[in-house]
Amino acid sequence: MLELLGQLQDRSQFFNLFNYITFRTGGAMFTAMIIAFAIGAPFIHWLRKKQGKGQPIREDGPQGHLLTKKGTPTMGGLIILISLGISSLLWSDLDNPYVWAVLIVTIGFGAIGFVDDFAKVTKQHHGGLSARLRLAFEFTIAMVAVVAMLVAEWVATTPGQTHDIAGFWSALMAADPLTAVALPFVNGWGVQLLAFYIIFAMFVIVGFGNAVNLTDGLDGLAIVPVMIAAGTFGLICYLVGRVDYSTYLGIPHVAGVSELATLLGALLGASLGFLWYNAPPARVFMGDTGSLAMGGLLGAVAVATKHEIVLAIVGGLFVLETLSVMLQVAVFKRTGKRLFLMAPVHHHFEKLGWQEPTIVIRFWIISVIFAMAGLATLKLR
Repeated sequence: MLELLGQLQDRSQFFNLFNYITFRTGGAMFTAMIIAFAIGAPFIHWLRKKQGKGQPIREDGPQGHLLTKKGTPTMGGLIILISLGISSLLWSDLDNPYVWAVLIVTIGFGAIGFVDDFAKVTKQHHGGLSARLRLAFEFTIAMVAVVAMLVAEWVATTPGQTHDIAGFWSALMAADPLTAVALPFVNGWGVQLLAFYIIFAMFVIVGFGNAVNLTDGLDGLAIVPVMIAAGTFGLICYLVGRVDYSTYLGIPHVAGVSELATLLGALLGASLGFLWYNAPPARVFMGDTGSLAMGGLLGAVAVATKHEIVLAIVGGLFVLETLSVMLQVAVFKRTGKRLFLMAPVHHHFEKLGWQEPTIVIRFWIISVIFAMAGLATLKLR
């Protein structure tokens, strides 16, 4: 599409707007939102017919869920993926390797989540794919995406050189920005991981995908923090991809990653459309189809922009939810007692008697605070 519009620039200055990432990001957001609005209602109707009883509700969860959420269809994440995918293909520069690397993670993780959701609905049991099989697929997809992004960065920073496997391996083993992890509040590059960076980046993508998945337990709880993180990283992508801004701020510059702002714009728009149907009381759940895909997308963008640590700040809510599960398991195994009434921590507050809308809105506020803290790291260096 961009090539066609480029040919029309000679006829009208209007088409020159499509050269600007900011314009295309807005276009991607608006397009994805309209698509999500348009397909949402008929798609939910189709899911209800196909799924019958809807997503199985855990009997060991909050008892109120057995009454308020029973019969609600799942796999609503497909609304987000379809809207995001179409919009990204229309508005993004498809010659950009980072776009394809992030889309590989998004679609791949979405496919894993879809199989998991399908198994749950078919068996009418909350257990889907085995954890080992699911993680094996996730790490494989993450590895492909990480290597693709590293190769793209290596080629861009070494013009005129011979690019082969031996040269790539040498670059991984050299003290090079290619495999360095930037630290918040520190100018330039931080910790050098060499070839171990690939493993680190894989854990970032897989870990954040599952962190968003753990957070998706109440109506609207995960989708708005995802939107907040997407908006924040859209700005980060734009700044990191610009030499002038990245130099001024003292943050790593990665050529080409500003194009990922269009994907994040599409994610933001698709999420807005989905939230229309997911707002309490939800007419549809995104399921693992949506939560894994969106978390993986954000993790992949963080790796592409070299802002993996900042992602842990911007997505602090997801980190806290994951830590609550880890601490609950660790304490219970060691002492036989529970640290929280129920994990993830949003269920703990349900057990304390907090109303669902209260928990959701307060967690949204926490997400905004984390996002502002993450943005502060760009300047305070």
